Amino acid sequence: MSPDQRGIRALTVQGWQYVVLAVTGVVVLLGGIAVAVLLQRTDQVSNQLINEIQPARVAAYQLQAALRDQETAVRGYLIAADEQFLLPYDEGRVVEQRAAADIRQLEQARPDLLQDLDAIEQASGAWRVEYAEPVMADVRPGTPGPVDTALTDIGKRDFDTLRTLFDTQNEHLTQARDQGVAELQRIRTLRNAVLLGMAVTFAVTIVALAVLLRRALVRPLSQLAESCRRIAGGNFGEKIVPHGPRDIRLISLDVDNMRQRIVAELEASRAATETLDQQAEELRRSNAELEQFAYVASHDLQEPLRKVASFCQLLEKRYGDKLDERGIEYIGFAVDGAKRMQVLINDLLTFSRVGRLNATESEVDLGAALDAALGNLSAAIEESGAVVDRPAVALPTINGDPTLLTMLWQNLIGNAVKFRRDGVAPHIVIDCDREVDDESTNWSFTVTDNGIGIAPEFAEKVFVIFQRLHGRDAYTGTGIGLALCKKIVEHHGGTIEIDTSFQEGTRFRFTLPVTEGDTADTALEGSAS
Repeated sequence: MSPDQRGIRALTVQGWQYVVLAVTGVVVLLGGIAVAVLLQRTDQVSNQLINEIQPARVAAYQLQAALRDQETAVRGYLIAADEQFLLPYDEGRVVEQRAAADIRQLEQARPDLLQDLDAIEQASGAWRVEYAEPVMADVRPGTPGPVDTALTDIGKRDFDTLRTLFDTQNEHLTQARDQGVAELQRIRTLRNAVLLGMAVTFAVTIVALAVLLRRALVRPLSQLAESCRRIAGGNFGEKIVPHGPRDIRLISLDVDNMRQRIVAELEASRAATETLDQQAEELRRSNAELEQFAYVASHDLQEPLRKVASFCQLLEKRYGDKLDERGIEYIGFAVDGAKRMQVLINDLLTFSRVGRLNATESEVDLGAALDAALGNLSAAIEESGAVVDRPAVALPTINGDPTLLTMLWQNLIGNAVKFRRDGVAPHIVIDCDREVDDESTNWSFTVTDNGIGIAPEFAEKVFVIFQRLHGRDAYTGTGIGLALCKKIVEHHGGTIEIDTSFQEGTRFRFTLPVTEGDTADTALEGSAS
């Protein structure tokens, strides 16, 4: 299935994250809006009860009490004809007006309750006009007298109407209060239901999201990880089937492509291994043939050469007086050729055996190896009057083959003695230093002489086997010495070169790896400082 398909399966892990956050945000937003609306409605109903209906009931009680005080004051005045009884009447009028104003202010949003107030005010006005004011006008202060029975009946009837209106007003105010309390209780119940619904919705959303994430993310990743573990265990033929979000399916396809590439590389590697095994077998056979050749070269070939040289010398010794000068010269050529052939064969065997046959690995004191080399060259050094300057401190110890390292010193010093200037005694200076770079730590050695030198254009050529810069009549040798030095140094993990900046002779520079814990480190570093 293509990972670029549209719809839900085209979502990435980040897309699923956005979906989860969006769903959670919508749930929180809707729940918050619902709670905010209910809280606002709760505040409205509470304010209406506290700030409107309840104060209106108090004002209604004050209004009713004021009217009752007026009625009592009128009856007391009729009985006693004392004007002091009219003070509660006047005070009741003031309280009545103030209470009526308060009720109108508090119930301005409730026309149904204002109708009760209007009815009471109309009835109280009629009571005053039809009864209270005429009665008070008929009574003379200090002389109580009988009151017209018709007025008394009218007053009783009007105030009974007021009492009925009082009951109606109180009932309507009580109903308004009960309705507000019921509304408040209903809102609280609804609020609790919304909160409970939000909690249930959150729980269901979390469970749904957990299931969704498991199916969309956790399960595909687990399947991919399990497939990768099986492939890592060696089951390279298993095909990875993409599942889950788009980016996980793309990763699955990439991993499967990598698996296919690994399988292809593995097949190629197996084919190459088979080829290498065949080549290794051929190399083993070739090495065996070379070993046989080396044996033949060291024994079977040298034996005839020795016989040729020996018989030519016997021929010269026995028949030398019978040969002319040219015949003796020819015999000399034959003997010299046989001896040079022996030397060449020995040098070739030595070159071929470096790092291959009878190789040993041990801690080699380069000072002792230098002593051995100088001992081997003692006759040449004495004959040429050469002077060899060694380092002021002991040479280091490295891991290597003592015979090969002795041969290295011997070839370099022997070359310095052999390629000397006419009439100038060889002066050979050996130096040692410790060089450190970012990748390795090596010993750096220089062998400097005051001989004929090597031109810069031949600095690489001299290390090639059989390469000679001079004729055999000028300097003897087979052209293998420096090639042998290069092979020995590289066998020990170092490099060798000619310092072309040095012009007063020849300076060879070669490096060898530092042996860990070499006691010569401190001494050499101290001398260098």
